[in-house]
Amino acid sequence: MELLQWLTLAVFAITILFVVINKLDSTAAALIGVTVMIWIGTMTEEAAFLLVDWNVMAILVSIWVIAGYFGKTGVPSWLSVQSMKLSGGRPGPLVMVLSMLAGAISMFVDNVVTILMMAPVALPLARAFGIPATPLVLMIGFSANFMGTALLLGDLPPQMLHSVAGAEFFDFIWQHGRPSSFPILMVTFALTLAFMYFYGFRRIGKRVALSEVQIEAKIPDPLFATLTVGIFLLTVLAMAFREFFGVKLGFIAMTGAVTLVLMLEIFVKRLTHAPSFEEIMQEVDWRAVFFYIALFALVGGLEKTHILEMLANAMKPIFTTNYALGATLLYWITIPIVGLVEHDAYILTFLHTIKELGTSAGINPWPLWWMILWSGTLGSNLTIAGAPALYVALRLAEKEEDRKVSLREFLSWSVPFTIIASAICYVFGMLIWVLPYAN
Repeated sequence: MELLQWLTLAVFAITILFVVINKLDSTAAALIGVTVMIWIGTMTEEAAFLLVDWNVMAILVSIWVIAGYFGKTGVPSWLSVQSMKLSGGRPGPLVMVLSMLAGAISMFVDNVVTILMMAPVALPLARAFGIPATPLVLMIGFSANFMGTALLLGDLPPQMLHSVAGAEFFDFIWQHGRPSSFPILMVTFALTLAFMYFYGFRRIGKRVALSEVQIEAKIPDPLFATLTVGIFLLTVLAMAFREFFGVKLGFIAMTGAVTLVLMLEIFVKRLTHAPSFEEIMQEVDWRAVFFYIALFALVGGLEKTHILEMLANAMKPIFTTNYALGATLLYWITIPIVGLVEHDAYILTFLHTIKELGTSAGINPWPLWWMILWSGTLGSNLTIAGAPALYVALRLAEKEEDRKVSLREFLSWSVPFTIIASAICYVFGMLIWVLPYAN
């Protein structure tokens, strides 16, 4: 390696270290890392700007704006109360239904936003049913983080796969004649919830008559809810048929967000509970947006200095000799790493590395892309260091119970959830994707 490559690698490693240890704001650390890379000559400032996938950024911000309005409609609260009715007043099934609802919403909405939507109703339900807040909120957090990778819209990793590999909406459902992310993760999710029910929720809490739970299930402004949900569904549908329209996903998402804002501003006098556009923009996590912008530039620096190409060449003998063994090592080594390292950075780095590996070694990268996407997402449920969503869930639980949740208590829920989900997904990934390409 040349001096510039060593310096670039050092800047990248130190930046990620500061992100992990959380001694410096992660966004500030990432932006400083990009600035240093530019000054040492890794790339020019213009190149750093062009390395960012602005299409993905447009998807992210636009969906956040739509989700911000969606969270104010009362629909998530209404769905949570319907979950209570579906559970028949039994606390164990209630936790499972709320977890399934969180997973379903997070396929279209950022996982942190999903948790913030559901917590205000889930916590009163926990009090009514005598359920401890910590396991309930953590299950909602695990589920939201889990299912964000099932489809293209919910979380950053699938959007990064779209950026690196060109994966389209329907590729997450069925690709190359076989089921892909959505069906595999749905089955894995259902089996994981079944395991967690018997592990810790079968005898939790007390059965409560539905008439005793005084929680409002009414949507306060039906017109506002109808407009928001309608535009949201039309945006998802348009993104699913992106190739037919021939425009970028980010432009479709932005069109949906702008259309919703315009319609709400037109009907503002008839809407009693619609928030202002200014309020929605203030709720967008701009720190996260700038972190992801910097992340693309940081990983782009590794790519421009050919470090990712060198990493791919180092991995090549494993995958050319035994493809299944290489996929297995990649999958299981990833899980504990992303439990300690911010998983978005890790996944983006290895998506590019696998792309280089596919080019240099002539192997099919798709099974490896799916395996890194799944293991990188599932493994991030191990600790709060891997996924910001779990930090939010943990803080909500601690505030509700007015106490500090110990690491041991957190791991008593996160470890079994992560291990069982990872094991089930590994079996499906190997049987459906890896082994057919191993020969």
